Amino acid sequence: MKPENYQRLFGTDGIRARAGDFPLDSATIRTIGASLARHLAERTGGRSPRIVTGRDTRESGLAIERDLIAGAASAGAEIESAGVITTPGVAFLTKALPADVGVVISASHNPYQDNGIKVFEPTGRKLADATERLIESDVAENRFADLPAADQLSTSEERASELRRRYLDYLQHDVAHDLSLAGLKIVVDCANGAASEIAPELFANLGADVVAINNQPNGRNINLDCGSLHIEALQARVRAERADVGVAFDGDADRALFVDAEGTFVDGDATLWVLANYLRSRNELRGQVVVATVMTNLGLEVALRQQGIQLVRTSVGDKYVLDELLKRDATLGGEQSGHIIFPNISLAGDGIVTAINLLTVMKDEGKPLGELTQGFNVYPQILLNVRVREKVPFENLPAVQEMASQIERSLGARGRLLLRYSGTEPLARVMIEGEDEAQVRTHAQRLADMIRAEIRGSDAVD
Repeated sequence: MKPENYQRLFGTDGIRARAGDFPLDSATIRTIGASLARHLAERTGGRSPRIVTGRDTRESGLAIERDLIAGAASAGAEIESAGVITTPGVAFLTKALPADVGVVISASHNPYQDNGIKVFEPTGRKLADATERLIESDVAENRFADLPAADQLSTSEERASELRRRYLDYLQHDVAHDLSLAGLKIVVDCANGAASEIAPELFANLGADVVAINNQPNGRNINLDCGSLHIEALQARVRAERADVGVAFDGDADRALFVDAEGTFVDGDATLWVLANYLRSRNELRGQVVVATVMTNLGLEVALRQQGIQLVRTSVGDKYVLDELLKRDATLGGEQSGHIIFPNISLAGDGIVTAINLLTVMKDEGKPLGELTQGFNVYPQILLNVRVREKVPFENLPAVQEMASQIERSLGARGRLLLRYSGTEPLARVMIEGEDEAQVRTHAQRLADMIRAEIRGSDAVD
């Protein structure tokens, strides 16, 4: 039975909040660490649980990591920190060491004021839902309330550097297989985040002429007008440098987006198109299936169908994409945001792994990225966000339901409408796509206005 003050803390991508606010205040973080260690101990047969941690470049990351380690250590866990490292880097180390779980302190693409806690199993999958619920109950019951404050990390910087080097070696030798990028000029936008050191070094080691931008993190500039959410600067730099390709990571580098030599944006859908065609040509696309989400552009579904490839859609979130990939024993899946998963390599999406695979296609095919993306025509897609004070189920909003039904009838078979709430932010998302952009935009704005009118205190945010 759940305690009266039980509160759901874990969303689709772990815990996320403003740093310093509940549940990312020091006391609650220590409780989370202790609870995690305690429940891990229940399945280790009495052995001390082993945890590896890492963080992105936010100024709050070190304090949060210290508190979590202090809590976990108080419950008997052995912890090592890899310091500043990408989210998929921690997922790799969790399996490679091996550790019982890996913990990442990051809020991914969010601004520096936010932070989060993500937990990985050794398989690369997120922490089991059942364990998340147990941790939430421990927090609600205020267990471990008298834990001491954190003082320092338990891992030396020398050891942290060694762990990061192990991940770099894995990318270079096990994933890239010593791929030669000689002759390619690459602009790498590191989002002033966790990839700031490792990504430029890796691509240089592989022989590329690397131009690194936004690779000087100061704790507050992570994702600030840069990286995968702000692609314009990368587009301009690729053109200015006459580079062959540009790649943009987000703050924790679990996703990657691209720019071709002409400065044209290549999103996750276009990346899936390139990779699917390549794998199909090599008889490596198992089941002739690509897994994507409900946000994936209708144009990709149409283009893949013409190649005899089925697009299977899931709910938004990499965990749902991964579940479907494993269910179908498929080899490729991902999201429009650039979060791509290659189950044969890792069950955790890795932006650097995605970049390696896309660059491999360019080298093997001997073609520029712009040519490889041809054949996929994007349908106009409008996404509007409406900030809400509460996430009222859409089925409880009759006026919204009626307008949505009218719009769907108007679009017919040549368009799609999707209404959903963000899993990490107080936002209602309205997505509509179809052949006529003006019509799609009008429909989306009308529906966003209706949601704003129906849910008191709501505001459109873009």
